[in-house]
Amino acid sequence: MNKSRVALALCLAAGAANVRAQSSVTLYGSMDAGVGYVSNLHGGHAFIAEQGTFQADRWGLTGVEDLGGGLKTVFKLESGFSTISGAMSSAGTLFNRQAYVGISSDRFGTITLGRQTDFHFEMVGPFSNAQSLGDFSAFHPGNIDGLGNTVPVELSNTVKYRSPTIAGLNFGAMYGFTNQSSSTAGRTMSFGGTYGYGPVKLAAAYSEYHDRTLNLASGLGLTSFEGENLSSNAAFVADAVRNAGIGGSMQLGRVQLHAVFTDVRIETSGHAEHYRAIDGGANVQITPAYMIGAGAWTTTLAGHRWTQVTLANVYSLSKATQLYADVMVEQAGSGAVADTIGIGPASTGRQTVILTGIHHLF
Repeated sequence: MNKSRVALALCLAAGAANVRAQSSVTLYGSMDAGVGYVSNLHGGHAFIAEQGTFQADRWGLTGVEDLGGGLKTVFKLESGFSTISGAMSSAGTLFNRQAYVGISSDRFGTITLGRQTDFHFEMVGPFSNAQSLGDFSAFHPGNIDGLGNTVPVELSNTVKYRSPTIAGLNFGAMYGFTNQSSSTAGRTMSFGGTYGYGPVKLAAAYSEYHDRTLNLASGLGLTSFEGENLSSNAAFVADAVRNAGIGGSMQLGRVQLHAVFTDVRIETSGHAEHYRAIDGGANVQITPAYMIGAGAWTTTLAGHRWTQVTLANVYSLSKATQLYADVMVEQAGSGAVADTIGIGPASTGRQTVILTGIHHLF
């Protein structure tokens, strides 16, 4: 009898170990903090503490359960925060970056439901200067084209599909529900695709959003748009926004070239304006630990133009820890003010920003 009980206990323990081996939950995160200098912030120079420059501050949980036969359950919970203040990036929303659950198949792809990002951030964004050089403040003004994971990229009430990669090609589609019977606010469609062959990588995305809030006042320094007063940082809600973007990179030995083009059509009250950005640069891996990069973009909207040049230096102490030092110079014309993303507007058309800090992944 005792031998039978021991055998049964060993079988149960082996079964429990097998279950644990088929499921996993991973805690991960990113912390980034530094200091900087701004030549013109609301009319005066300033020394600042800055966070999330190299990568966004965030923590999260991701999990996989192997269901067998190439089928898995997947989930992700991700929250953005500020290392220098401890505050959540979106007050009142714990998992403000992503929160989804779904099913993944090796053969048919992955479908997920919840709060997710569209394909501009996911597919085109990695080819931008900001992500390639590792500098959040190198994203385009106001993040109107959604390449940076900040307002208004995160989308709630969505269902998303990603195909498996076949011959280097991967594509996806997403739909966002309004969850209301009489409003189009939140209705979203997004499509994207990537292709990789040897040293060449390409991506394209197209999205449509209805009743979308855009960061035109604090993000671009505009005081009015399409006849609407934006003083006191008033929010601007577009009837419809149609966002198209393409990007790509090529690896040439230690040098990586990258470029992005985006065109955002902003429609309101029967009128439309285009926000367009051209972005390109290069990274050079001097040593396995040291990378330097340079890039520039120019963006236009409603007769205004913003242009920025970025120089970046990144030294890796390890795979998880980097030191960085970046310089950005932004010039705005046609009556606009310079407004480096994540920093704040100048009082004139010129703004220089120097940022240096430390980033750590866990």
